[in-house]
Amino acid sequence: MTARNRMWVGLFAFGLFVSFAQGVIAAESKVAGTWTWTQKRNDQEVKNTMKLKQEGEKLTGEVENPRGKTEIKDGKVDKDGTATWTVTREFNGNSFTIKYKGKVEGDVFKIQASMERDGETRTFDIEAKRADEKS
Repeated sequence: MTARNRMWVGLFAFGLFVSFAQGVIAAESKVAGTWTWTQKRNDQEVKNTMKLKQEGEKLTGEVENPRGKTEIKDGKVDKDGTATWTVTREFNGNSFTIKYKGKVEGDVFKIQASMERDGETRTFDIEAKRADEKS
């Protein structure tokens, strides 16, 4: 292989690496950040805030509402951008786990949450919006 061909192969490989790195950074920045949504509880609107951090496929963070903050567990982001995690909460001496699965579309995080209660699985949809990090 000539020096010129090696140069072109090297430039091509570097271009592939840069494209891959940009894709990884873009995927991480989609899920990471602060997300908010409201949900009805006993005829009241309850504001929820979720702060997420992503390192590669690992997802960490917390969810906060008027009942307090709860750390997310088992968080991960698949290569296609699908995020999954769980939150375990306590209420009136009972512990329950909510499983989350979602995907970011622009500044909207479409999430499906499910939990077991009284022997049946209850599922609900969440549409969280990216919060303005400057405020």
